Order: sequence, then structure tokens, then C-alpha cells
Amino acid sequence: MIVDAANVVGSVPDGWWRDRRGAAERLRDTLVPYADDGVPGFPGPLEVVLVVEGAARGVSSVSGVRVDSAPGSGDDRIVELAAEAAGRRCLVVTADRELRGRVGALGAEVTGPRTVRP
Repeated sequence: MIVDAANVVGSVPDGWWRDRRGAAERLRDTLVPYADDGVPGFPGPLEVVLVVEGAARGVSSVSGVRVDSAPGSGDDRIVELAAEAAGRRCLVVTADRELRGRVGALGAEVTGPRTVRP
């Protein structure tokens, strides 16, 4: 499961823009249970990758969630990761229409932020 941190964090107007790094860390921590439990349609255990960019770069990984700091565009890094997952089931969590199309063309399945932020 690849999570678009910027898009998922931005889906909830909770003041994330004041502390992007802190918002990414909070999201990372909420993703930990999904590594063992999975999400609807994707039973656990799951490899969970949180892709961060910009001010959130440098957020550290924790047990169950690998954080990938995109060197440039987070969307481009997510597409790269989805391409690397060819031949395996891959779920991308984002509401970004363009990104959904790009990873869908690679065979990835897509779900929205509410899957991990109910």
C-alpha cells in the first residue's frame, strides 16, 4: 500500500498547513495498524509506504510503515513505486485524479483517503 501523504493529509482541514512535517508524522503513526490488519479488499499483512515531499521530507520510518522522502515530486515517486510493484497487488491511497490515472495505467488499484482516515 502506497500512501500519498500530501493528498491524504490535505483531505482533513485540521491545520496541517502550519506544521506539514508534524502532520505527516501523525499520519504515519495512524497507518501502523494497517500493516498488520490491512484495509478492505487488501488483508494484512501489508507493506505500507508513506511518500512524503517538500517540508515533510525527512520524516523517519517506524515499525510497519516505511517513509519514502521523494527527491522531487511526490506523485512521480509514487508512480515509480507502483511501477516497481509490477506483478504484485498494489494499492495507492490518493484522491488526486491525475495520479490515480497514472498508477492505474500501471495496474495499481486506487482508493481514497477515507480508507486510512475514516
